[in-house]
Amino acid sequence: MENLLALDYELLKYINGIWHHSFLDVFFSVFRNKYIWIPLYFFIIIFCVFNFRKAWLYIFVMVLTVTLADVCSSHILKKNVKRLRPCNNEILKETFRPVVGCGRSFSFTSSHAANHFSLAVILSFILPIAVGSKFLLFLWASTICYAQVYVGVHYPSDVICGALLGALIAFIVYASFKKFLISS
Repeated sequence: MENLLALDYELLKYINGIWHHSFLDVFFSVFRNKYIWIPLYFFIIIFCVFNFRKAWLYIFVMVLTVTLADVCSSHILKKNVKRLRPCNNEILKETFRPVVGCGRSFSFTSSHAANHFSLAVILSFILPIAVGSKFLLFLWASTICYAQVYVGVHYPSDVICGALLGALIAFIVYASFKKFLISS
């Protein structure tokens, strides 16, 4: 376990400290902001309304997936694991470079990672989109995960586990609703 934590700290040191640039500070600060993506979420809802007879079911499945990912990450894992964010960790003060505000909640798992990966996975399952578009969904979610580490609010393991959690929840929700979605 100590080796994993050491690797986590070392990766954080590179991503947050060594591999930085002033342009990326701004880019990743904006890219990780959940409100910047409201037009995308609105577009997805409109797409469903115009392309599916049971649009409400598709929208419900997406909202359910993200809600479950958020509850599992924010209200179950974070509150039980209680891992301090890198920006609140006294051991990292020497090497840490804050880019955005720290936040008051705990670090493990990243809710941004869980939520965005759950959405990317469920969309890749339920929407009739090309492989290239699915790749863009995963690139989008992965970039948000990287941004969380870059700005210093999460460790790499927080976003990796958050992404896996979100993907697992999306898979379970899809498996549960698959027959209803296919018949619409």
